[in-house]
Amino acid sequence: MTRLRPKFAAIALLAVAASAVLARSVPSWQGIEIQVTAKKYEFSPNVIKAKRGDHVRLVITALDQSHGFKLPAFHIDQKLEKGEAVTVEFTSDRAGTFVFECSHFCGLGHQKMKGQLRVE
Repeated sequence: MTRLRPKFAAIALLAVAASAVLARSVPSWQGIEIQVTAKKYEFSPNVIKAKRGDHVRLVITALDQSHGFKLPAFHIDQKLEKGEAVTVEFTSDRAGTFVFECSHFCGLGHQKMKGQLRVE
């Protein structure tokens, strides 16, 4: 019985090492990531394209002042503080064209600060 213990220990050590290697080789992110900026009366890009079923990550930064990002079709309404990158994630589970807009008053052109999410 004492001879079996070193063999089991070696097998256990190999299993732990193999799982560590596999954990590093599997990507932690499965989806698309898009950098978005918000500045006086515009989002860039103002058209975001995705495929149905994609997991979408938007990293949005307000460049000039506080703004908001509202995508009602996916129940998203996020405040964007100036200079801070904010991450918004969702799954594009239906096809269509969906409007997003600034949801934090940012000046006289606020109503025109809109964009589109196009899901194929």
